[in-house]
Amino acid sequence: MNQLRHNHRQAALMGLLASLLVVPPVFAQSANFASLSVGPGSPSASTNGYTAGFFPLSNIAGRDRQGNVCTGFATQAPDHILVLQQDMASLAIQVDSGGNDTTLMIQGPEDGTIRCGQDTSRRNTDARIADENWRAGTYRIWVGTHTQGQRYSYTLSTSQ
Repeated sequence: MNQLRHNHRQAALMGLLASLLVVPPVFAQSANFASLSVGPGSPSASTNGYTAGFFPLSNIAGRDRQGNVCTGFATQAPDHILVLQQDMASLAIQVDSGGNDTTLMIQGPEDGTIRCGQDTSRRNTDARIADENWRAGTYRIWVGTHTQGQRYSYTLSTSQ
């Protein structure tokens, strides 16, 4: 009887370990909403989505490459995928939710390169990131809010 319990516990433990090994990492998931592509023929792009997450963006990165604090709540999967077809000297990514208090996190083209942004200005609490030296590649974008589960519709746009 004890051997049967031991075998049952061992099988349950092995099953749990096996399930943990096949769980895909957060970053391998597809995006919640449409992707964007920016290149020589299309220097700007925009798409729509909405916020509604409970996942703390600080779990991905506490600070970005310039030391900015990464704040807000989003879903675990990125909201959008951005493909830069070529290196860009500068790029701005803007959230327009009608002035709601949004946050923005961009990861890529390597997992360790993070950019975080918050308020566009004191009057506009929509998030914006304007930065230099964007390398060609794939970027994951999360649009978040400062309050878990807050739902705001938004337009995400890029410009050079």
